[in-house]
Amino acid sequence: MTDRVALVTGASSGIGEATARRLHDAGFTTYAVARRVDRMGALADTGITTFAMDVTDDASMTAGIERIVGERGRIDVLVNNAGYGSYGAVENVPIDEARRQFEVNVFGLARLIQLVTPHMRERRSGRIINISSVGGKYYEPLGAWYHATKFAVEGFSDSLRLELAPYGIQVVIVEPGPIRTEWNTLARDGLVESSAGTAYEQQAEGVRARMESGDRPALSSGPEVVAKAIVKAARARRPRTRYPVGRGATSIVTARRLLPDRALDAVISRLYS
Repeated sequence: MTDRVALVTGASSGIGEATARRLHDAGFTTYAVARRVDRMGALADTGITTFAMDVTDDASMTAGIERIVGERGRIDVLVNNAGYGSYGAVENVPIDEARRQFEVNVFGLARLIQLVTPHMRERRSGRIINISSVGGKYYEPLGAWYHATKFAVEGFSDSLRLELAPYGIQVVIVEPGPIRTEWNTLARDGLVESSAGTAYEQQAEGVRARMESGDRPALSSGPEVVAKAIVKAARARRPRTRYPVGRGATSIVTARRLLPDRALDAVISRLYS
């Protein structure tokens, strides 16, 4: 495994940081990238190569891929983990913020795939692991823009899987449930800020409280659980197409598949009231 090269985006904290560590421990030559390179010092101390990459900046992504290929001659595994959650009523969230949500969660992911695919296709080997969410299967009030990006990642990845299969490139979707990371705190803070003084302020309080409950260990998992699944997907000879992972993830995916829309609407409305 020592000659296999992996790139992990969004590696300055949470799932990305844990994944970079586990891939390195599994023998991958690991590159960890994020905008906040100063927060990756502990990863660099373990022998992981870290540098700055902004998935909304094409020049940054292009230079990063060229650097890795120039140094190692290949990229075997791309873990598209960079992303965030923008919450608030569709009526209130500025359209520029909605565009940024898609730029980070969808278009940055897609652009990196465009950049690594020629190298993988030439070798007729490679694995692209897109970090989606159970939020790509179900929905929440005041979460339309975030869920739209994750639904997009799901459909994008399914089409991509068929598109790249003839060239030996495998595409995997990882669908975390509630995970205890700073993502949750930032999403809640954004929700409160965008809803303050609006018609949705009271509804936002119910959503915020429900999101906050996701920080409790009884209702969520740590990022290591997701990292473990990602490394499993990276190493498997024939990986699954999807990995729902974390406390409650399989139940949420199953409920979405089995319950009619109106029934699921009623369940979600009660949970977030």
